[in-house]
Amino acid sequence: MQVQDKPLSLPTPITAEQLAEQMPSAKGLLSDEPEMESSLHAAQMLLLVSILEWLWLGREDYFIGYNLTIYFNREQLKTKDFRGPDFFLVKNVVQWPRPSWVVWEEGGRYPDLIIELLSDSTAQTDRTTKKEIYQNIFRTPEYFWFSPESLEFAGWRLQGSHYQEIPANEQGWRWSEALGLYLGIHDRKLRYFGPEGELIPTPAEAALQERQKFVQAQQQAVQAQQQAAQAQQQAAQAQQQAAQAQQQAAQAQQQAELERQKAERLAAHLRSLGVDPETLWS
Repeated sequence: MQVQDKPLSLPTPITAEQLAEQMPSAKGLLSDEPEMESSLHAAQMLLLVSILEWLWLGREDYFIGYNLTIYFNREQLKTKDFRGPDFFLVKNVVQWPRPSWVVWEEGGRYPDLIIELLSDSTAQTDRTTKKEIYQNIFRTPEYFWFSPESLEFAGWRLQGSHYQEIPANEQGWRWSEALGLYLGIHDRKLRYFGPEGELIPTPAEAALQERQKFVQAQQQAVQAQQQAAQAQQQAAQAQQQAAQAQQQAAQAQQQAELERQKAERLAAHLRSLGVDPETLWS
């Protein structure tokens, strides 16, 4: 989003109450922002917004503004020489739709985090003029910029009265205290990463992951059923084998008894003939 090149003077600090008394009503202060620079910028913005809203689903204590004007002083209302951030986050506020962010109607609240998407027409301003505004007027704790085209990525954290660059880790990610997440590049997009390094999914990615988990759970259930059936089959086979073994043992015992009875009859017959069977078998 373009910003005029003339320098923007810094107003004398006043309280939120004094500002609200001096400024007009926020009614009718609509956002006055141009369209995104390109489809790359629009897609990147959609990612940043949709992922965070999905991750924080159920929370109502924050506001995300994207391509939305921030009104913060009378001079700006007159000159309209400042364009709003591409993306900003305000924490601990009521979540309701706003046509613009009007500082004196929000208790003097400025964004806790700002992300600018660099382009050929805005990069110089984002790196200089806007950085000074966010540092000196907004006092925004964290400021990041990212180019969807060149992949330039930097982050700044307010230390005292000045921004200090946020160091990158081995992956090139930078930690955001406001988000409790890392910001880093993945597949040529600026993405969020959890404290353990896990990629925070888009709603579509999350749905796909859940579907994959469901399919995997179904497969595991089918495998468990098959294993249970095999175990039952094996148990039935073992039972059948045991029954056969018992039957064979009974038959052997019966055969032994028959042989014993046959031997006794033979011995009795020999004795009837005057022959001692012991002398024959000894």
